[in-house]
Amino acid sequence: MSTDTLQERLLKRGVVQIEKENDLRRLLSEGNKGQPLRIKLGVDPSHYDLTIGHAVVFRKLRQFQQMGHKAVVVIGDWTAQLGDPSGREHARKPLSVEQVKANAATYLAQFFKIVDPRLTEVRWQSEWFDGFTLADALKLLSYKTVAQMLERDDFAKRYKTGREISLSELVYPLLQGYDSVMLQADIELGGTDQTFNVLVGRELQPLFGQTSQQIMTMQLIVGLDGYMKMGKSLHNYIALTTPASDMYGKLMSLPDHAMMSYFETLTDVSLAELDEFSRKMAEGSLNPRDVKIRLAREVVAGFHDATAAEEAEAAFIRQFSERALPTAITEYRLSEPVDILTLLVDAQLARSKNEARRLIQQGGVSFYPQGETGEMQRLIQSDFVVPVQAGAILKAGKLRYIRLIV
Repeated sequence: MSTDTLQERLLKRGVVQIEKENDLRRLLSEGNKGQPLRIKLGVDPSHYDLTIGHAVVFRKLRQFQQMGHKAVVVIGDWTAQLGDPSGREHARKPLSVEQVKANAATYLAQFFKIVDPRLTEVRWQSEWFDGFTLADALKLLSYKTVAQMLERDDFAKRYKTGREISLSELVYPLLQGYDSVMLQADIELGGTDQTFNVLVGRELQPLFGQTSQQIMTMQLIVGLDGYMKMGKSLHNYIALTTPASDMYGKLMSLPDHAMMSYFETLTDVSLAELDEFSRKMAEGSLNPRDVKIRLAREVVAGFHDATAAEEAEAAFIRQFSERALPTAITEYRLSEPVDILTLLVDAQLARSKNEARRLIQQGGVSFYPQGETGEMQRLIQSDFVVPVQAGAILKAGKLRYIRLIV
């Protein structure tokens, strides 16, 4: 792929907003005094999993690296303790220092599945905020007014409806903006929910004698429900660490209307081919299911490899097109009857009883009392008691099974 083509893909694919596109094009063309541009991305370790939604921005960062520029990822060990208010109707629960460190320990390994570690500089906010004094904090706060902060869409909505906005939430964008000063960022990436925050960084830099960073915001893909933004707190996400077969099955459950966004942001299938998919589906000459199979194969191959994608596809077709149960099912020893919520959690088919209850309410839990030879019973009551019945099979979600042994 030529440099010009790479640049157009970088500037257009999955991109929602570039604040000053001509300035960014000029910066990419002229460079920074012969040095690679510093492309900033901030990540708050608010959970132990990263999602394929995060990968949208990670893939864009990798494209900058392919153009010869340096990724500068800042781990928000300070802002994660406050809770990012972006796009939220309520304040997010702050995390403890211990939680932040535990989550951060898993982040980089997942991050480097996509981004080249050789062209990456990793920094931690605590490098500068641990030494912040009250005087430093008050000076930083003086750069913005309350009125300016309330212009932010999510703050404006909450203020109008009387929902609480804590002072720590108002501080968050300034802390993220100050990161850009300390990193001397040339460009900052983020999802569309980060637009206000990255603009704050752009505004702060000249006050510290630096050139304003360029900003680029990316599409936010919806979660598996097809409507809400993919998010860990909404339990509608696919983790980057999801096994290939589970990832494939979850992608096949995605509503049809969300497919093109996933294609554009998570694959390298050409935009011309995507336009053809859309046209043929609209005229009825192409089955959306065939398009979704292509999507699942491409995404799984990107996060795993082509062989894993082929195996996951074969397993999916066998299990769902031919209605066959898998040949290898994990065994679970049951000594006495147990309620279904407890069993789902103990067997690691759900992370909590609330998640188990949601799974049942969504029709995602089935019971095969006689194993492979019997009929399937879809569970609809969360108070169902699982009997001690050797050989019975419990299915949760798309591809997770256990076989009961006594």
